[in-house]
Amino acid sequence: MPESPLDLDTRFRLLRALEEDPNVSQRDLSKELGLSLGKINYCLRALVDKGWVKAGNFRRSERKHRYLYQLTPAGLSEKARITNRFLKRKIKEHQALAEEIERLRNELSGTGDENTRTATTANSTANLGFVDKK
Repeated sequence: MPESPLDLDTRFRLLRALEEDPNVSQRDLSKELGLSLGKINYCLRALVDKGWVKAGNFRRSERKHRYLYQLTPAGLSEKARITNRFLKRKIKEHQALAEEIERLRNELSGTGDENTRTATTANSTANLGFVDKK
């Protein structure tokens, strides 16, 4: 069964956030990722169950209910695998967007709009620039 893009995106963003800041709270993750606190809790439990994340209490923290979320070697491997898939998908999306931009430019090329005629073409890094001669 193929993974849904949302599941892949959520896992990618969550693993990335945990790698960047293992001290992050579930509430902060919820705000950062735009997911409910319940969804964050559910996802973190799933990552722990899969062995990709190890959750441990802060020993020196005054708030003992906070956890330190560390990616395990298996978690780092999974993040690398997901990052590769995520990158491939984003490259395809970029290519499709570049093609759509080119089609739209071609549609507008005969309109006589000076700004459209002077628009620069998209390059492979998606640096789009528009020159206004006014």
